[in-house]
Amino acid sequence: MRKALLSLVLLFLAALGAIWILWRAIPQSNTAQQNFDVILVLGTPALKDGSPSPEQRSRVLEGVREWRSGVAPRIIFSGSAAHNQWVEADTMAKFAEQQGVPAADIIEERQAMDTIQNVYYSVAIMRIHQWHSADVVSSWSHLPRAALILAHFPILWRTHAAPWPPEFGIRDKSIRDWREATYCLVLRFRGFTPSRFISR
Repeated sequence: MRKALLSLVLLFLAALGAIWILWRAIPQSNTAQQNFDVILVLGTPALKDGSPSPEQRSRVLEGVREWRSGVAPRIIFSGSAAHNQWVEADTMAKFAEQQGVPAADIIEERQAMDTIQNVYYSVAIMRIHQWHSADVVSSWSHLPRAALILAHFPILWRTHAAPWPPEFGIRDKSIRDWREATYCLVLRFRGFTPSRFISR
């Protein structure tokens, strides 16, 4: 009985390890270039009072750092009021302006309801301006899924992780990591549900 239990535990740990490896093995860019036409900051919900959530602050601050270092001359903030009454792009753009980014260097994409639409609508904006490359900023755990989505679009891109918010403990990080890891595993084997925003 003890051997059987140990075998089950080892199999479970091996499965978790395999899921983790497959998740982190997803390519995080399709170019080696270091400068881009635009920085794209993917949306996440604001707090209920409309102030930036910890993840929003972290993503915006990383996007601003990239902008200040000259990675790209402008930033797209993407996201509608997908999870509450506050438009994610608005909240993030206002916070970026508070950090010293001029309004002229900020573009708001205010239609997207999820990550696929973040990319779809942002690429549409890029196409209008004849921009062809993006440095895509999001949370560390979110980037592999974003990369699977970006691979469906005809732009040059790399993903760039925002640091974990200091408010997040091990439990918060672990929940987000494993939720994204299992989601990406399903996507890699089943593909996306086809829609006007993305093909399989």
